[in-house]
Amino acid sequence: MLNGIHKLNLDAKGRMAIPSCYRERLMDVCAGKLVITLDTEKKVVIFPHNEWQKVEAQLVNLSMSKAAVRIKRLYLGHATDCDMDKNGRINIPPYLREVSGLTKQIALVGMSNKFEVWDDISWEQEMADDDDLDLSPELQLLSI
Repeated sequence: MLNGIHKLNLDAKGRMAIPSCYRERLMDVCAGKLVITLDTEKKVVIFPHNEWQKVEAQLVNLSMSKAAVRIKRLYLGHATDCDMDKNGRINIPPYLREVSGLTKQIALVGMSNKFEVWDDISWEQEMADDDDLDLSPELQLLSI
């Protein structure tokens, strides 16, 4: 559903425009309601609300082990509901921008059920580092 890489700019208020190719789809599947949070790499991720509900259900059912509580704090504690405005924009909260190192230029990366939001320089570095992938046996079996 959410695929591709889009280079975007954050405005002075921390808003980004969801690319037009996704807007209608997001209105259809979740009425433009999204959830923004951090992942385990402290990267901003954006879920359509219906996809977030699946993630949230899994998180709620985790044990209360120290690691599980830390994951819950990260995902649930930083989760912020947001709605696309009439221009397809969403606001990334200041704290999430700061923690994830987002500046004006960003890369929005579709990951099927969510978007990752990268600072553009970090994204370019990540792509350059992909030359050194150490593929697990599971990944080596992929026939793509």
